[in-house]
Amino acid sequence: MQSLGVNVIFDGNNLIRLGEGLWVTMRIAFSSALFSMVLGVFAGIAMSARFKPLRLLMRLYLETVRITPVLVLLFLLYFSLSKIFYLSLSAETVAILVFSFWGTAEMGDIARGAVASIPLHQRESGLALGMGPAQLYAYILIPQAARRLLPAGINLVTRLIKTTALVSLIGEVDVLKVGQQIIEHASLLRNPMAPLWVYALIFLLYFAVCYPVALLSRRLENKWRN
Repeated sequence: MQSLGVNVIFDGNNLIRLGEGLWVTMRIAFSSALFSMVLGVFAGIAMSARFKPLRLLMRLYLETVRITPVLVLLFLLYFSLSKIFYLSLSAETVAILVFSFWGTAEMGDIARGAVASIPLHQRESGLALGMGPAQLYAYILIPQAARRLLPAGINLVTRLIKTTALVSLIGEVDVLKVGQQIIEHASLLRNPMAPLWVYALIFLLYFAVCYPVALLSRRLENKWRN
């Protein structure tokens, strides 16, 4: 064990610290995913609205998110905007805000595509029954679109989980940051294999969280396709 260097994982409370870091990662990812899924549905409705200025505004929002790296958004909010407006925001709060901002745009585009894929006669039938826009979305469009957007929405959750690795760059002690601290504390002269074992374990932890989510997305997609 000593010669292989794997002992670095079990030294002191390193394993517990990695578990605590993973909990921070999951807390940020799933909180952001929850906000993104809920707000993304409303964003998708706005993207498919007949009011052209609203559609253009949402399109600008989507394109801004797509062309701006998430890391830039994290730096902008944490190091700039929060200081300019005298906001005392923790790194975790900033991460949830930024990932929700990004995820809502992505989820909104998924929801827009799901709503647009519903046959036109479904809308016409609702309008023929005297339904207003809110009733049309609540009783016809959203229930049918949910089956189409949920697998892709769940897949977005895995992307959020993986992207949370960026929060270590604004000082949040997530699982990756804990791993870096363990490697820095270990002497590379005595234990040159420490980075390999630590990052391999972090890879397995991410896999253990992401794979069930990806599997759920695939199963839902296959089930609802048939």
